[in-house]
Amino acid sequence: MFLWMTITLLVSACGEKIVFVSNRDGNHEIYLMKTDGSSQRRLTTDPATDCYPSWSPDGSKIAFSAARDGESEIYIMKANGTDLVNLTNNPESDVMPSWSPDGEKIAFVCERDVNGTINAEICIINTDGTEVLNLTNNPAHDFQPSWSPDGTRIAFYSDRNGNLDVFVMNTDGSEQTALTTSAGEDWQPSWSPDGQKIAFLSERDGNGEIYVMNTDGTEQTRLTDDPTSDVNPSWSPDGAQIIFVSNRDGNAEIYVMNTNGSGATRLTDNSFIDIQPRWKP
Repeated sequence: MFLWMTITLLVSACGEKIVFVSNRDGNHEIYLMKTDGSSQRRLTTDPATDCYPSWSPDGSKIAFSAARDGESEIYIMKANGTDLVNLTNNPESDVMPSWSPDGEKIAFVCERDVNGTINAEICIINTDGTEVLNLTNNPAHDFQPSWSPDGTRIAFYSDRNGNLDVFVMNTDGSEQTALTTSAGEDWQPSWSPDGQKIAFLSERDGNGEIYVMNTDGTEQTRLTDDPTSDVNPSWSPDGAQIIFVSNRDGNAEIYVMNTNGSGATRLTDNSFIDIQPRWKP
């Protein structure tokens, strides 16, 4: 149900690899490429949709979500696409995994029954599949957890205030606090490697643009300014660049820019949809 509400990208910590999702072979699969856009190769091959990849802190594994057995579940595979493990088994959808900095837990969006209604909540699970815990529990929908580098807080976005806003909470679910309160939609938070900034997508100016703010919500600054949508921000491991997705050249492609918004460069170039990038740690 909530499979496509966000777009996210992943890239290697040493700047060597980026994992992303593409439909270039007929359905959405997970791909890998170098950070200059070269050596693009497919990691998954399944009739179902594979999406929302997330690197383990040591770069050896990738968590992702896939609807291979009906509803979407969280899976883990090695970074070369082998040794697939089914981590969750829930009657509803589990999506948007995010690995903890110590590599021991994965936060994700879990659809659970809250007072007779299925809502998207933030859950946490050990990487061996044990001890699933709900961190949020409310009638609204909470999406896309993003761990702080020190492992003490999780950013996410929620519609609990009437439109999408970026929130932050402790990793036990306490002290849930809104960081944005604009009239437009604010979502897709991504924590900087030094823990000082959060990049996010905002539609407050009429279309999707990439913004950055301090982790207390102050100094919200726009980085991109294009008539088309710029979405899915994700930081490079050294904090010097941000990758994102834009349709400024006709369809969804992956771009990289400096953290002040300058020097935007396209990394993928084809007639298909390339989305959800993340840098390898």
